[in-house]
Amino acid sequence: MNKFIELLKTGKKIVTDGATGTNLQISGLTSGMHPEDWVFDHPEKILDLEKAFVSAGSDIILTCTFGGTRLRMKDAIHGKEIIELNKHAAELAKEAASTQQGVLVGGSMGPIGQLLKPYGSVTFEEAKTAFAEQAKALADGGVDLIVLETHYALEEADAAFEGVRSVTDLPIVISFSYDRGMRTMMGIKPIDVIKKYKTKGASIVGANCGTTLENMENIIKEYTLTGEQIPLWAKPNAGVPHLTGSQTIYDITPKEMGDFAKRYIDLGAQIVGGCCGSTPEHVAAIVKAVK
Repeated sequence: MNKFIELLKTGKKIVTDGATGTNLQISGLTSGMHPEDWVFDHPEKILDLEKAFVSAGSDIILTCTFGGTRLRMKDAIHGKEIIELNKHAAELAKEAASTQQGVLVGGSMGPIGQLLKPYGSVTFEEAKTAFAEQAKALADGGVDLIVLETHYALEEADAAFEGVRSVTDLPIVISFSYDRGMRTMMGIKPIDVIKKYKTKGASIVGANCGTTLENMENIIKEYTLTGEQIPLWAKPNAGVPHLTGSQTIYDITPKEMGDFAKRYIDLGAQIVGGCCGSTPEHVAAIVKAVK
């Protein structure tokens, strides 16, 4: 049995990692740069961040491949090295995970950054092919699960899910971003997500990014009220960001993050962590609160 499925079946509370992009910005990543380019250009910084999450107590860490499809990286420095980049990102995360026994690696796959037809120019098959290419490279690199995160449209998430499933039987987490209260920017509600992807065979359904910690609480409640029996994932931002000069600030403290993570667990979530603005210190506080 897959190690992630084995972990889920124990019923244990599971903590995943924090943010990749906002933490790499602290290390020098600037606006307009693709974090994925650093897999080749600054692998030591990615490895240091991933090791920090492991040291903080993460049971699962994610690869630095959120935007790692060919479609999203067409203007990136390493945009023609998609397969090699995703595979190497998985290998880096596996190296970090190996510093603590039992830590698993999730292959992060975000949206392609373009709308599918009829709203945009990308076809369903083009998106599915791009997601399949990324998923196969991540699987070849040794990830334990695939995490489809920050999705907001059913059509694109379907292309991602089917693309992944066409190349690997690894467990899939499907996580939507509800940045319009209880809806995504495309009007999708939690009930739409949980019913559809449980039927498709997702191992976990959840939410990440979005708006406030309180809103994530409402989303988890909404998932549980559907009565669908499937493990839940909650990975919110460290609050709503604001600008101080040219710097983006997230105000939620590690203790506040931990307190809310405990509330998500009490509501029925099994896996909790952080998204934008959440540091290894936030993850350590989550571990302390829920374990």
